[in-house]
Amino acid sequence: MLFGMTIKVAVAGATGYAGGEILRLLLNHPKYHSGELEIGALTAASSAGQKVAELMPHLPQLADRIIEPTDMEHLAGHQVVFLGLPHGHSAQIAAELGDSAIVIDCAADHRLKSAAAWEHYYGSEHAGHWPYGIPELPGHREELAKSNRVAVPGCFPTGATLALYPAMAAGIIAPEVVITSITGVSGAGKKASVPMLGSETMGSLKAYNTAGKHRHTPEIAQNLAEALHTQQEHIKVSFTPVLAPLSRGILTTASADLEKAITEEEVRGIYEKFCENEPFLQLLEAGQQPQTQNVVGANTCHIQVEVDQGAGRLLVTSAIDNLTKGTGGAAVQCMNITLGWPETDGLPLAAVAP
Repeated sequence: MLFGMTIKVAVAGATGYAGGEILRLLLNHPKYHSGELEIGALTAASSAGQKVAELMPHLPQLADRIIEPTDMEHLAGHQVVFLGLPHGHSAQIAAELGDSAIVIDCAADHRLKSAAAWEHYYGSEHAGHWPYGIPELPGHREELAKSNRVAVPGCFPTGATLALYPAMAAGIIAPEVVITSITGVSGAGKKASVPMLGSETMGSLKAYNTAGKHRHTPEIAQNLAEALHTQQEHIKVSFTPVLAPLSRGILTTASADLEKAITEEEVRGIYEKFCENEPFLQLLEAGQQPQTQNVVGANTCHIQVEVDQGAGRLLVTSAIDNLTKGTGGAAVQCMNITLGWPETDGLPLAAVAP
């Protein structure tokens, strides 16, 4: 932790969905209200020179601020720098910032341990692996607390990993999993895109990047392999994302063959132990299904577990807000850990309903 000083925070890519969500959460952070956290440079590329009021009117506290170019002139001198940039831009900025700054990367650049997996899915040189920002996984919280570099997980891997990790670690399921995640359109980012137009998405569902082509597939495999202390090649992940006419939210259903006879009550006991003392994980009452509307704006993950005795399979369902627990909230949660602040500071548990 940095003692005896105000922590000055910059957000690069501030006008994107991830950057905007980080700012929303920082503006409600108790350290911001106490003066211990200061929001410094807000940077972007094409929107540089414009006022926050024009681009993000939902952030009135920052209305008069000007978006600056993303360069060292504006990012240097901050204790924490959030990077909400396109893939492939983070490594150079982090190198230029040096070790004095905590760099929290919301892109994929430093999530994967395998250079081969990175090059296969992203088609560029691997920038190396940083401590991975799902604090709820064993050992990750301790690793993050000692680091000044954080790789924020992908939104799909967050919901899928939290759904399956407890069962995989307990050895009750086979290392071959089937995952379907239904997501809102904000997961594609703020860039203009014909497939994301309202007229293309309203009243329609569409699977995309199917049959192992989605870039988050190796990240999910990497996380589940960690549960078994094995190589990710030993984990078979069939992942299908489905685009839905929602602005926010991911509903994930994940299943796998059971490795042994086990009751639903015994499975619930495994998940209860995993979720206990984790403020952002909520195992729902038996029979209650996760819904995206119950996590909107919250940094929570709702989980339900069921045993399909006829099929001999475990079914786990999870719901997260892809912009909060799936991105911006995870980034702020990791910032709190690296600074030694209470992990829950600035992070809502209550969702917006209806």
